[in-house]
Amino acid sequence: MRVNFAHLRQQAQSGGWINFAVFEARSFSGSDSDNAGLLAQLTSQAQANRLKIDQSALAFRSNGRLQFFGTKPLVEFLSKSGLPRWNHHLDR
Repeated sequence: MRVNFAHLRQQAQSGGWINFAVFEARSFSGSDSDNAGLLAQLTSQAQANRLKIDQSALAFRSNGRLQFFGTKPLVEFLSKSGLPRWNHHLDR
């Protein structure tokens, strides 16, 4: 299975930089605990490919709406800025 994701670097409000990843994925059950497990797996896999990731999130459609699940500050940022373009993929 191929998972698209965006890996980006954004300036933080505190003045530093944050490297983040947004994965186009959702767990089969859709439960918070399963989504958290999937996010951890995908983040670890991306980091194993030498990508620096400070925060990460899942992006998926539920009931026709785009939703984000993950690190709270990143989810808040994505809710305001929208979905980034996919610029990487993982094969699982």
